[in-house]
Amino acid sequence: MQVTETLSEGLKRAYTVVLPAAAIEDRRVSRLVELGKTLTLPGFRPGKVPMPILRQRFGSAVTGEVLDQSVSEAMQQIFAERGLRPAMQPKVDLAGGAAPAPGRDVEFTLALEVLPEIVPPDFSTLSLTRLKAEVAPEAIDKVLAEMATRQRRLEPAEAPRPAVRGEVLTLDFIGRVDGVPFAGGTASDMEVEVGGEGFIPGFTEQLEGLAPGETRSITVRFPETYGVKDLAGKEAVFDIIAKKLARVVLPEIDAAFAERIGFDSLDELRETVGRQIGREYEQLARLHLKRQLLDQLAERVSFPVPEGMVEAEFAQIWARLEADRTAGRLDAEDAAKDETSLKAEYRAIAERRVRLGLLLAEIGRAHNISVGDDEMSRAMRQEAARYRGQEAQILEMLRKNPQLAETLRGPIFEEKVVDFLIALAKPEDKTVSAEELSTAAEG
Repeated sequence: MQVTETLSEGLKRAYTVVLPAAAIEDRRVSRLVELGKTLTLPGFRPGKVPMPILRQRFGSAVTGEVLDQSVSEAMQQIFAERGLRPAMQPKVDLAGGAAPAPGRDVEFTLALEVLPEIVPPDFSTLSLTRLKAEVAPEAIDKVLAEMATRQRRLEPAEAPRPAVRGEVLTLDFIGRVDGVPFAGGTASDMEVEVGGEGFIPGFTEQLEGLAPGETRSITVRFPETYGVKDLAGKEAVFDIIAKKLARVVLPEIDAAFAERIGFDSLDELRETVGRQIGREYEQLARLHLKRQLLDQLAERVSFPVPEGMVEAEFAQIWARLEADRTAGRLDAEDAAKDETSLKAEYRAIAERRVRLGLLLAEIGRAHNISVGDDEMSRAMRQEAARYRGQEAQILEMLRKNPQLAETLRGPIFEEKVVDFLIALAKPEDKTVSAEELSTAAEG
């Protein structure tokens, strides 16, 4: 094999490789002989098919197989001899774009980006704070009140009268933009809480004082970030007919309430809710802790990153942003920026993600951190559980598609490396309020 380096610039490498025709032909003949030992063709005894027939019938397929294998082995030899670690799948081009004629050398070009040399920072310089929040009785009371709200019942008003905030009106309405009804703007017998959430801002607030049998026209404006692009920012007029009024009756939060939803006592219900809130606080605390860790790592390391990896990461980010833009979900801050600034900002985010990903991978490799079979099995079961009623099919698909299953390994590996680094850093605990914890986790 003859190898000529044609590019060595930063992380980019390129080579021209020539494989001798004799070596390729030897492998081709060996493969045809191997094939002929077990092959059965009409008119020939098993294993006695003549070489000319084998070449005629299977020569092209065997040549392709031998070329693929030879090129792959040549690549691995080049990587091993030169200490190269490809960052992504290398690009291979056969000279002439097809299999060479018999008796001619095989020439191909190999282009790749290699992983950079990464020197992890001094972990002793990491300074992390783990936030802790106690579960206050008021937090439990709030959750129980929300549970009671979901079990509310409606009692018809004794006599027709104007609705007050918190009551429920049954309405028919038609919404129009520029005088034309729009999709989703018409409803019959819809129950709407006066002053409640879930509608266009300003809609339910204007229902106060409306009595059954009365009509009212109200004007609202769709938010600029409304999910339907054709309606975003538009003014709409709704013609409303009030039909019924009901008041909301909430159940008492007592032992009977606890028993109705499957608990032996109110104390057991409160303890269960408290544990659930505690787990949510722990998740927020870890999110904040991980963000601190990654921010500090990003400040302490600087190494070139493969452009191909950055481009791939940026492409994914930009595709999601474009989807949000099309659906009208782009946040106001991004919507106000020009495309050049937006692309520069998200490309920087992509580069940071790639750099941190490479750093965590190197730390994991250096410290023999890996994802075990039991962890992968658990992750596959959890992924399948997300598809209610299709769990068995999803599990089977993951088992039959190792590459698909491997997408579950990355996040597990990252969390294990993060846990390893957090343990080394020995975070200082700090007690904060639930509000402070939530604000810190949001970043």
